Amino acid sequence: MLFMVQMQVNIPASIDKDTADALKKNEKEMSQKLQREGKWRDLWRVVGQYANVSIFNVSGNEELHQILSNLPLFPFMTISVTPLTQHPSAIAQID
Repeated sequence: MLFMVQMQVNIPASIDKDTADALKKNEKEMSQKLQREGKWRDLWRVVGQYANVSIFNVSGNEELHQILSNLPLFPFMTISVTPLTQHPSAIAQID
């Protein structure tokens, strides 16, 4: 199943820089692992914000929930999830 996931990150200023840097490093490693596995299909930065729009290709709601809730920055995210299905006029086929 495909999902569009919008993530807004808000790391509190009270978190020390070393901790924030470690969280960001771990988040990057995890996101790249999931991309290589094909689960995190697309990752797009929202210009001017600490936010992204991503497309996930997972088995369903439960797998997506597990992935998102295990992200290192999850405690500092506001997340919006939209399930997707192919549009009948789309030329490209979903893999």
